[in-house]
Amino acid sequence: MEELIIQDTPTEVAAQDKKISLSLESVDAWLTSKQKINTKQKVIFFRLLATMVNAGLPMLKSLSILQKQETNQVLLHIYTKIIEQIKWGKNLSNALRWFNGMFTDAEASIIESGEKTGRLNTSLLQLADQVEKVASITNKIKGALIYPAAIVIVMCLSIGVLMTLVVPKLVEMFGDKSKLPSMTQLLMNMSDFFVGYWWAMLLGFFGIVVAISFWKKTESGRYKFDGILIMLPIFWPLLKKVILSKFARVLSNLISSGISIVESLRIVSDVVDNDVYRQRILVLREDVKRGIKIGESLEDDRLFPEMLVQMIKVGEETAKLDSIILKIADFYDEEVETSINAINKSLEPIIIVVMATVVGFIAVGIMQPIMNLSETIENS
Repeated sequence: MEELIIQDTPTEVAAQDKKISLSLESVDAWLTSKQKINTKQKVIFFRLLATMVNAGLPMLKSLSILQKQETNQVLLHIYTKIIEQIKWGKNLSNALRWFNGMFTDAEASIIESGEKTGRLNTSLLQLADQVEKVASITNKIKGALIYPAAIVIVMCLSIGVLMTLVVPKLVEMFGDKSKLPSMTQLLMNMSDFFVGYWWAMLLGFFGIVVAISFWKKTESGRYKFDGILIMLPIFWPLLKKVILSKFARVLSNLISSGISIVESLRIVSDVVDNDVYRQRILVLREDVKRGIKIGESLEDDRLFPEMLVQMIKVGEETAKLDSIILKIADFYDEEVETSINAINKSLEPIIIVVMATVVGFIAVGIMQPIMNLSETIENS
């Protein structure tokens, strides 16, 4: 009996290929939508758009021109979605708020103020400068911490190799452990622990990291963790200056854009990246609502230096709060660089001393029985 072979028609095959192609495009679009633009791309976006607006081009036309010359898939996705939003009747600030987490509330609010006051070009350029300044500080901190972090990692790996591979081979020649010097016995016990429980140490380390990560995501855990950062003797002065720089720069830009102080403080509270400061700024916001000036509310507060408070008071008295706060931000930017250099200078000798102590302990632990053995041979 002949088998009946049913083959797909060319139309059916084309339909299946089209479904597969659409599925792949959907997956690609979804992956693209989950990616974020970096700081450099965001700055370029603001500056190019400011140039178009300054030239008198309508927003939709400006975005279409930028979209046509763009090659980055993530930025193409952003331009496409913004154009869609504007075609639906929304303005640029609302379109940027659609990208949750990619553009901050502060950035959208400054643009919204520029749209309302007819100073959108100025607002875009102001945003580009703000993003550049904040990112520059962050990059300097990361760069400053890379060197000591790399040294610590290399030191830990070296200790691990010595304890698990080198020390066990060297101490085999010593024979009975009970006859060895106390320092050598301690070294051998530590080596045995490393060899037998290295996996437990790694699991414990990663377990602590994961536990802290989950703890930080809770409201109370985030506040307590940020409170611990405030008590760190070496890094806290630097972190404090970074927070104050962000606070001053963003607040200055928001106020100069025409946004009310009460609303500006609400936005700034989410920018400082420290929950202790966030809660304090929200309290400050409530004080301002009740008619209390910023300088009065922040007076004698350990989170805000006296110099900053006094300059804010001068700004409030002279009605030049935005320009004076901007000068504060510039001052703390310079202070951040000074603090980074100071931390590098203070960490280097600490790391060297720790490394020398560890290496010296291992060397003495190994050499002491050898020296005792040589003295025994000489005396016999």
